[in-house]
Amino acid sequence: MKRARVGLVAVAALAVATVAFAQAKPDFSGTWSPEPAAGAPAGAPAGAPAGAPAGAPAGGGGGQGGGGGRGMAGPMTVKQTATDLTIERTTGRGPSTQTYKLDGSESKIQMGQMEATATAKWDGNKLVITTKTEQGENTQTWSLANGVLTIERTGGRGAGTTTYKKST
Repeated sequence: MKRARVGLVAVAALAVATVAFAQAKPDFSGTWSPEPAAGAPAGAPAGAPAGAPAGAPAGGGGGQGGGGGRGMAGPMTVKQTATDLTIERTTGRGPSTQTYKLDGSESKIQMGQMEATATAKWDGNKLVITTKTEQGENTQTWSLANGVLTIERTGGRGAGTTTYKKST
């Protein structure tokens, strides 16, 4: 009977450790370059949606990235600490930096000429960034698997997904 209890405690401890490991938060730090979408035609830029014509904008249109923007054609540099996620990229308007608090509290970010309110919080091992502007609400869900960063977007100009490969 005593062995059964010890065995049961060991199994329970292992189950808790497995769940905790599976829920580990990824570190998105690094420089990331968008990959061509599956089904995108030859000549379409990296990050262009599948079915887009050659020369179509990557990411689905104008605006700038970070908080649900659609212009995510170029590389981005991400710096992550225990408390913040900072995204740096160069846009047609010059350098752009957005910093999000990872505890779910509000951050004010610049998106072009607009100021937005954003929250970032963990949902298991995914990071969900919600951005609110006078034009509505956008959500990005960041996940990392096998060295590929996937950002799924909803709201704004419609749903979309961009995948990135780490370049540094």
